[in-house]
Amino acid sequence: MTDKLKKEALKANIDLVRYGLVTLTWGNVSGINRSGRCIVIKPSGVEYESLTADDMVAVDLDGKVIDGHHRPSSDTPTHLELYKAFPEIGGIVHTHSIYATIFSQACREIPCLGTTHADHFIGPIPVTRFLNADEVQAGYERETGKIIIERFAGINPMDTPAVLVAGHAPFIWGKTPADAVKNSLILERIAQMALGTIQLRAEIEPIPSYIQNKHYQRKHGPKAYYGQNKQ
Repeated sequence: MTDKLKKEALKANIDLVRYGLVTLTWGNVSGINRSGRCIVIKPSGVEYESLTADDMVAVDLDGKVIDGHHRPSSDTPTHLELYKAFPEIGGIVHTHSIYATIFSQACREIPCLGTTHADHFIGPIPVTRFLNADEVQAGYERETGKIIIERFAGINPMDTPAVLVAGHAPFIWGKTPADAVKNSLILERIAQMALGTIQLRAEIEPIPSYIQNKHYQRKHGPKAYYGQNKQ
């Protein structure tokens, strides 16, 4: 039941290294088998260079290990909360990639300053509030998931598949683990572009909403025409 998903999750985790999105063990990818009601995620603290599919850990939706000989990522409760709240997603990534984390630490959303951003995300990349002391004590990682969900009230998580956790780092998702990694790479690039743009022109405003909408819809809308027709 989990072998195929373990291979997909392994490749996605290795791709984080290939794209330069992680340092040491600062990140993880998971994927979900919704019919089997389980997720597969990177083991906690295991170096990417030594990872194999057998190292990946499967847990049920209550976080109990059902397959694997390692402890799952410490971020597993966050992933579980997001999977439960957002039924459309099939993969989740957490990184401490440099530029997206800079915005997270600044507690500043990433505004849509250009069409590269608009091609992939509707509107700004939102930032959460800080957890309060009681929430940290109640369950830091689980409550992190809950404040992400709170922040997405009124936002379609598939239109804006990323969030900046205040003072922490980004979480990103997609239809599959591979799709979530792609979105992570895009997020990092637009964060880098945004930071450079703000440094050059501090008073810069987001591009007009009609241009944002055009670029997003031509790739993702019902009449999308970017790319080739699928046969």
